Amino acid sequence: MYDEFQGDTGVFDVEELANHLLEQGQQSSPSALHGCLCGLLAAGAPREGEFCLEALAQALELVLHGDLAGQVMQLYQVTAAALQDEEFDFHPLLPDDDVDVVARTEALADWCKGFLAGFAHSSVGAGRPAPVLSEDSSEILRDFASIAKAGVDEQDSEEESEDSYFELVEYLRFATLNVFMDSVSADSHEHQ
Repeated sequence: MYDEFQGDTGVFDVEELANHLLEQGQQSSPSALHGCLCGLLAAGAPREGEFCLEALAQALELVLHGDLAGQVMQLYQVTAAALQDEEFDFHPLLPDDDVDVVARTEALADWCKGFLAGFAHSSVGAGRPAPVLSEDSSEILRDFASIAKAGVDEQDSEEESEDSYFELVEYLRFATLNVFMDSVSADSHEHQ
């Protein structure tokens, strides 16, 4: 389960997490799961690991138990720390670069779908007032909805597809951090 620690999700192996999800009869991808966790956090959800299990059950109909539940709670807390890291060391949990670009693009789309589900759940479904978003954050959420439909253009060369994929990943990294910081900033203004 653990690789050398690199970035927030470097300790989590996508393939192993996928296998654990399948063992528990879950159809969700690790990328969708991580996207949902990020969406929860970006909308101001509590940082406690137990919260994420209940939220995943409601937002993605993903009921986890045993070791996998513990690993997901750890992923949630590691992700929360990475989103707050001043080194901008946050990375979405996506398949390794040696995986086919079509599969990685599908995982990227799944991550965005998960993010939007988590953000919506934390914003509306949790019975809390929806966060007031800046225009930038609103635009980012619209971009995520577009990326959730992403696919590889068969007319593009593999190099063009790879370049597009890496641009989207970098955009996701910093866009997620922007929404998270916007939400944290809005929360701190409300509590003053």
